[in-house]
Amino acid sequence: MPTLTFQHRFLFSALLILALMLGGCASSSGSRIDAEAPQAAPEAPAFEESVVNGSISRGEMGGSGIAQGGLPEKRLVIRNASLMIVVEDPAASLDRISQLAEEMGGYVVTANLYQIQFDSGAEAPRASITIRVPAERLDEAIAQIEAESSRPPERRNIESQDVTREYTDLGSRLRNLENTEAQLTEIMENAYSTEDVLSVYNRLVEIREQIEVIKGQMQYYEQSAALSAISVDLLPDAAVQPLRIGTWEPVGVARDALQTLINTVQFLGDALIWILIYVLPVLLLVFVIFVLPIRLVIRAVKKRRTPQPPVQPAEPQAGG
Repeated sequence: MPTLTFQHRFLFSALLILALMLGGCASSSGSRIDAEAPQAAPEAPAFEESVVNGSISRGEMGGSGIAQGGLPEKRLVIRNASLMIVVEDPAASLDRISQLAEEMGGYVVTANLYQIQFDSGAEAPRASITIRVPAERLDEAIAQIEAESSRPPERRNIESQDVTREYTDLGSRLRNLENTEAQLTEIMENAYSTEDVLSVYNRLVEIREQIEVIKGQMQYYEQSAALSAISVDLLPDAAVQPLRIGTWEPVGVARDALQTLINTVQFLGDALIWILIYVLPVLLLVFVIFVLPIRLVIRAVKKRRTPQPPVQPAEPQAGG
Protein backbone atom coordinates (compact mmCIF):
# COMPACT_ATOMS: atom_id res chain seq x y z
CA MET A 1 0.00 0.00 0.00
CA PRO A 2 1.54 3.31 -1.02
CA THR A 3 2.32 5.80 1.70
CA LEU A 4 0.26 9.01 1.58
CA THR A 5 2.30 12.14 1.66
CA PHE A 6 1.25 15.32 3.44
CA GLN A 7 0.06 16.83 0.18
CA HIS A 8 -2.11 13.78 -0.56
CA ARG A 9 -3.64 13.83 2.91
CA PHE A 10 -4.36 17.59 2.62
CA LEU A 11 -5.96 17.11 -0.80
CA PHE A 12 -8.10 14.21 0.47
CA SER A 13 -9.31 16.24 3.45
CA ALA A 14 -10.19 19.20 1.25
CA LEU A 15 -12.18 16.98 -1.12
CA LEU A 16 -14.01 15.38 1.82
CA ILE A 17 -14.98 18.78 3.29
CA LEU A 18 -16.10 20.01 -0.13
CA ALA A 19 -18.26 16.92 -0.59
CA LEU A 20 -19.88 17.40 2.81
CA MET A 21 -20.60 21.08 2.03
CA LEU A 22 -22.17 20.21 -1.33
CA GLY A 23 -24.27 17.52 0.32
CA GLY A 24 -25.47 19.96 2.98
CA CYS A 25 -26.39 22.58 0.39
CA ALA A 26 -28.32 20.05 -1.64
CA SER A 27 -30.16 18.84 1.45
CA SER A 28 -31.14 22.34 2.53
CA SER A 29 -32.16 23.26 -1.02
CA GLY A 30 -34.33 20.18 -1.27
CA SER A 31 -35.96 20.82 2.07
CA ARG A 32 -36.61 24.44 1.11
CA ILE A 33 -38.27 23.39 -2.14
CA ASP A 34 -40.38 20.85 -0.27
CA ALA A 35 -41.42 23.52 2.20
CA GLU A 36 -42.45 25.89 -0.60
CA ALA A 37 -44.52 23.26 -2.39
CA PRO A 38 -48.22 23.58 -1.46
CA GLN A 39 -48.90 19.86 -1.80
CA ALA A 40 -46.16 19.06 0.69
CA ALA A 41 -47.59 21.19 3.49
CA PRO A 42 -48.78 19.00 6.38
CA GLU A 43 -52.40 19.16 7.33
CA ALA A 44 -53.25 20.91 10.58
CA PRO A 45 -54.43 18.64 13.38
CA ALA A 46 -58.14 18.75 14.11
CA PHE A 47 -59.36 19.91 17.50
CA GLU A 48 -62.79 19.55 19.01
CA GLU A 49 -62.99 23.19 20.14
CA SER A 50 -63.99 25.67 17.46
CA VAL A 51 -64.71 29.39 17.46
CA VAL A 52 -67.64 30.81 15.54
CA ASN A 53 -68.52 34.21 14.04
CA GLY A 54 -65.44 34.76 11.92
CA SER A 55 -63.08 33.34 14.55
CA ILE A 56 -60.77 30.36 14.37
CA SER A 57 -60.31 26.91 15.77
CA ARG A 58 -57.13 25.53 17.23
CA GLY A 59 -56.61 23.36 14.19
CA GLU A 60 -56.79 26.38 11.92
CA MET A 61 -54.14 28.14 13.96
CA GLY A 62 -51.41 25.69 13.01
CA GLY A 63 -49.89 24.74 9.65
CA SER A 64 -52.08 25.83 6.78
CA GLY A 65 -54.23 28.05 9.03
CA ILE A 66 -51.49 30.69 9.22
CA ALA A 67 -51.27 33.24 6.44
CA GLN A 68 -48.02 34.48 4.93
CA GLY A 69 -47.94 37.49 7.24
CA GLY A 70 -47.77 35.25 10.31
CA LEU A 71 -51.45 35.79 11.25
CA PRO A 72 -54.30 33.31 10.78
CA GLU A 73 -56.52 33.60 7.76
CA LYS A 74 -59.56 34.23 10.00
CA ARG A 75 -59.71 36.88 12.68
CA LEU A 76 -60.35 36.18 16.35
CA VAL A 77 -62.56 39.04 17.56
CA ILE A 78 -64.14 39.42 21.00
CA ARG A 79 -67.39 41.44 20.97
CA ASN A 80 -69.19 42.53 24.13
CA ALA A 81 -72.08 44.92 24.77
CA SER A 82 -73.58 46.88 27.66
CA LEU A 83 -77.08 48.37 27.79
CA MET A 84 -79.19 50.50 30.12
CA ILE A 85 -82.88 50.48 29.33
CA VAL A 86 -86.06 51.67 31.06
CA VAL A 87 -88.79 49.04 31.49
CA GLU A 88 -92.12 48.89 33.23
CA ASP A 89 -91.36 45.73 35.21
CA PRO A 90 -87.63 45.03 35.75
CA ALA A 91 -88.32 41.64 37.37
CA ALA A 92 -90.34 40.39 34.38
CA SER A 93 -87.75 41.73 31.92
CA LEU A 94 -85.03 39.98 33.94
CA ASP A 95 -86.78 36.63 33.52
CA ARG A 96 -87.35 37.16 29.78
CA ILE A 97 -83.70 38.08 29.18
CA SER A 98 -82.58 34.97 31.10
CA GLN A 99 -84.87 32.83 28.95
CA LEU A 100 -83.55 34.55 25.82
CA ALA A 101 -79.98 33.57 26.68
CA GLU A 102 -80.93 29.91 27.14
CA GLU A 103 -82.94 29.82 23.90
CA MET A 104 -79.95 31.17 21.97
CA GLY A 105 -77.62 28.56 23.38
CA GLY A 106 -75.98 30.81 25.95
CA TYR A 107 -76.27 31.18 29.69
CA VAL A 108 -76.70 33.69 32.51
CA VAL A 109 -73.49 34.90 34.16
CA THR A 110 -75.00 37.05 36.93
CA ALA A 111 -78.47 38.36 37.75
CA ASN A 112 -79.47 40.79 40.52
CA LEU A 113 -82.86 42.16 41.57
CA TYR A 114 -83.12 44.77 44.32
CA GLN A 115 -85.26 47.66 45.55
CA ILE A 116 -84.44 51.35 45.23
CA GLN A 117 -86.08 54.15 47.21
CA PHE A 118 -86.93 57.60 45.83
CA ASP A 119 -86.88 60.90 47.69
CA SER A 120 -90.65 60.70 48.06
CA GLY A 121 -90.29 57.42 50.01
CA ALA A 122 -91.68 55.23 47.23
CA GLU A 123 -89.82 52.05 46.30
CA ALA A 124 -89.38 50.34 42.94
CA PRO A 125 -87.46 47.27 41.74
CA ARG A 126 -84.27 47.60 39.74
CA ALA A 127 -82.36 44.76 38.08
CA SER A 128 -79.07 44.02 36.37
CA ILE A 129 -78.09 40.94 34.40
CA THR A 130 -75.11 39.70 32.41
CA ILE A 131 -75.58 36.97 29.84
CA ARG A 132 -73.47 35.25 27.20
CA VAL A 133 -74.85 34.40 23.77
CA PRO A 134 -73.23 33.06 20.58
CA ALA A 135 -71.21 35.83 18.98
CA GLU A 136 -72.97 35.52 15.63
CA ARG A 137 -76.30 36.27 17.35
CA LEU A 138 -75.12 39.27 19.37
CA ASP A 139 -76.98 41.87 17.29
CA GLU A 140 -80.15 39.77 17.36
CA ALA A 141 -79.96 39.46 21.14
CA ILE A 142 -79.41 43.22 21.56
CA ALA A 143 -82.46 43.96 19.39
CA GLN A 144 -84.67 41.65 21.45
CA ILE A 145 -83.42 43.12 24.74
CA GLU A 146 -84.07 46.68 23.52
CA ALA A 147 -87.61 45.59 22.57
CA GLU A 148 -88.31 45.27 26.30
CA SER A 149 -88.49 49.07 26.45
CA SER A 150 -90.75 51.49 24.61
CA ARG A 151 -88.09 54.20 24.60
CA PRO A 152 -84.52 54.42 23.27
CA PRO A 153 -81.77 52.96 25.48
CA GLU A 154 -80.28 55.24 28.09
CA ARG A 155 -76.91 53.71 27.27
CA ARG A 156 -75.76 51.41 24.47
CA ASN A 157 -72.13 50.40 24.05
CA ILE A 158 -70.64 47.65 21.85
CA GLU A 159 -66.93 46.89 22.11
CA SER A 160 -64.80 44.82 19.74
CA GLN A 161 -61.29 43.55 20.46
CA ASP A 162 -59.15 41.78 17.87
CA VAL A 163 -56.97 39.23 19.69
CA THR A 164 -55.74 37.39 16.62
CA ARG A 165 -52.09 38.36 17.10
CA GLU A 166 -52.13 37.50 20.81
CA TYR A 167 -53.75 34.12 20.07
CA THR A 168 -51.20 33.38 17.33
CA ASP A 169 -48.29 34.23 19.62
CA LEU A 170 -49.70 31.94 22.28
CA GLY A 171 -50.01 29.13 19.72
CA SER A 172 -46.37 29.54 18.70
CA ARG A 173 -45.21 29.53 22.32
CA LEU A 174 -47.32 26.45 23.01
CA ARG A 175 -45.77 24.50 20.13
CA ASN A 176 -42.24 25.43 21.24
CA LEU A 177 -42.95 24.41 24.81
CA GLU A 178 -44.48 21.11 23.73
CA ASN A 179 -41.40 20.35 21.61
CA THR A 180 -39.19 21.18 24.58
CA GLU A 181 -41.31 18.92 26.78
CA ALA A 182 -40.89 16.00 24.35
CA GLN A 183 -37.11 16.50 24.21
CA LEU A 184 -36.79 16.73 27.99
CA THR A 185 -38.89 13.58 28.39
CA GLU A 186 -36.57 11.71 26.05
CA ILE A 187 -33.50 13.00 27.89
CA MET A 188 -34.93 11.94 31.25
CA GLU A 189 -35.65 8.44 29.95
CA ASN A 190 -32.03 8.07 28.87
CA ALA A 191 -30.48 9.63 31.98
CA TYR A 192 -28.62 7.35 34.39
CA SER A 193 -27.63 9.41 37.42
CA THR A 194 -30.20 10.49 39.99
CA GLU A 195 -28.96 14.09 39.85
CA ASP A 196 -29.57 14.30 36.10
CA VAL A 197 -33.03 12.79 36.42
CA LEU A 198 -34.04 15.27 39.15
CA SER A 199 -32.66 18.23 37.19
CA VAL A 200 -34.55 17.27 34.04
CA TYR A 201 -37.70 16.49 36.05
CA ASN A 202 -37.71 19.94 37.68
CA ARG A 203 -37.33 21.55 34.28
CA LEU A 204 -40.19 19.41 32.96
CA VAL A 205 -42.45 20.60 35.77
CA GLU A 206 -41.74 24.24 34.87
CA ILE A 207 -42.39 23.62 31.18
CA ARG A 208 -45.68 21.81 31.87
CA GLU A 209 -46.86 24.65 34.13
CA GLN A 210 -46.18 27.15 31.34
CA ILE A 211 -48.04 24.90 28.89
CA GLU A 212 -51.11 24.79 31.15
CA VAL A 213 -51.08 28.58 31.57
CA ILE A 214 -50.90 29.16 27.82
CA LYS A 215 -53.65 26.61 27.16
CA GLY A 216 -55.83 28.43 29.69
CA GLN A 217 -55.22 31.79 28.01
CA MET A 218 -56.00 30.35 24.58
CA GLN A 219 -59.16 28.73 25.90
CA TYR A 220 -60.22 32.06 27.41
CA TYR A 221 -59.77 33.79 24.05
CA GLU A 222 -61.70 31.05 22.26
CA GLN A 223 -64.63 31.11 24.67
CA SER A 224 -64.73 34.92 24.77
CA ALA A 225 -64.83 35.07 20.98
CA ALA A 226 -67.41 32.30 20.69
CA LEU A 227 -69.78 33.73 23.32
CA SER A 228 -70.32 37.48 23.57
CA ALA A 229 -71.19 39.05 26.93
CA ILE A 230 -74.15 41.43 27.25
CA SER A 231 -74.53 43.45 30.47
CA VAL A 232 -78.00 44.98 30.92
CA ASP A 233 -79.08 47.48 33.55
CA LEU A 234 -82.89 47.55 33.92
CA LEU A 235 -84.30 50.78 35.32
CA PRO A 236 -87.90 51.14 36.49
CA ASP A 237 -90.00 53.62 34.56
CA ALA A 238 -90.65 55.64 37.72
CA ALA A 239 -86.92 56.32 38.15
CA VAL A 240 -86.73 58.52 35.05
CA GLN A 241 -90.05 60.37 35.39
CA PRO A 242 -89.50 64.05 36.32
CA LEU A 243 -91.25 65.55 39.35
CA ARG A 244 -94.16 67.77 38.21
CA ILE A 245 -96.23 70.31 40.15
CA GLY A 246 -98.81 71.49 37.67
CA THR A 247 -96.81 72.73 34.71
CA TRP A 248 -93.76 73.43 36.87
CA GLU A 249 -90.89 70.94 36.92
CA PRO A 250 -88.64 71.73 39.89
CA VAL A 251 -86.24 68.98 38.88
CA GLY A 252 -85.69 70.62 35.49
CA VAL A 253 -85.17 74.05 37.07
CA ALA A 254 -82.71 72.62 39.58
CA ARG A 255 -80.86 70.83 36.79
CA ASP A 256 -80.59 74.04 34.76
CA ALA A 257 -79.40 75.99 37.81
CA LEU A 258 -76.79 73.33 38.58
CA GLN A 259 -75.56 73.35 34.99
CA THR A 260 -75.26 77.15 35.05
CA LEU A 261 -73.32 76.95 38.31
CA ILE A 262 -70.96 74.40 36.79
CA ASN A 263 -70.43 76.58 33.73
CA THR A 264 -69.68 79.62 35.92
CA VAL A 265 -67.21 77.72 38.09
CA GLN A 266 -65.56 76.35 34.95
CA PHE A 267 -65.24 79.87 33.50
CA LEU A 268 -63.73 81.25 36.72
CA GLY A 269 -61.32 78.34 36.92
CA ASP A 270 -60.21 78.82 33.33
CA ALA A 271 -59.73 82.56 33.93
CA LEU A 272 -57.66 81.92 37.06
CA ILE A 273 -55.44 79.45 35.18
CA TRP A 274 -54.89 81.99 32.37
CA ILE A 275 -54.03 84.72 34.88
CA LEU A 276 -51.53 82.58 36.80
CA ILE A 277 -49.85 80.93 33.82
CA TYR A 278 -50.01 83.64 31.13
CA VAL A 279 -51.05 87.13 32.33
CA LEU A 280 -48.84 87.44 35.44
CA PRO A 281 -45.60 86.28 33.71
CA VAL A 282 -46.25 88.64 30.78
CA LEU A 283 -46.86 91.61 33.13
CA LEU A 284 -43.69 90.75 35.04
CA LEU A 285 -41.65 90.68 31.83
CA VAL A 286 -43.10 94.03 30.68
CA PHE A 287 -42.27 95.60 34.06
CA VAL A 288 -38.69 94.30 34.04
CA ILE A 289 -37.98 95.14 30.39
CA PHE A 290 -39.77 98.47 29.97
CA VAL A 291 -41.19 99.98 33.18
CA LEU A 292 -38.25 99.43 35.51
CA PRO A 293 -35.55 100.93 33.19
CA ILE A 294 -37.77 103.95 32.45
CA ARG A 295 -38.35 104.58 36.13
CA LEU A 296 -34.62 104.33 36.83
CA VAL A 297 -33.82 106.80 34.05
CA ILE A 298 -36.45 109.28 35.26
CA ARG A 299 -35.17 109.05 38.80
CA ALA A 300 -31.60 109.66 37.65
CA VAL A 301 -32.64 112.70 35.57
CA LYS A 302 -34.61 114.19 38.45
CA LYS A 303 -31.71 113.71 40.78
CA ARG A 304 -29.32 115.43 38.38
CA ARG A 305 -31.62 118.45 37.81
CA THR A 306 -32.32 119.04 41.46
CA PRO A 307 -29.97 121.92 42.67
CA GLN A 308 -27.63 120.98 45.44
CA PRO A 309 -27.59 123.31 48.53
CA PRO A 310 -24.34 125.32 48.90
CA VAL A 311 -21.85 124.00 51.32
CA GLN A 312 -21.49 126.35 54.34
CA PRO A 313 -17.91 126.97 55.57
CA ALA A 314 -17.23 125.75 59.01
CA GLU A 315 -17.23 128.41 61.75
CA PRO A 316 -14.06 128.75 63.77
CA GLN A 317 -14.40 127.64 67.31
CA ALA A 318 -14.04 130.20 70.14
CA GLY A 319 -10.83 130.13 72.07
CA GLY A 320 -9.02 128.71 69.14
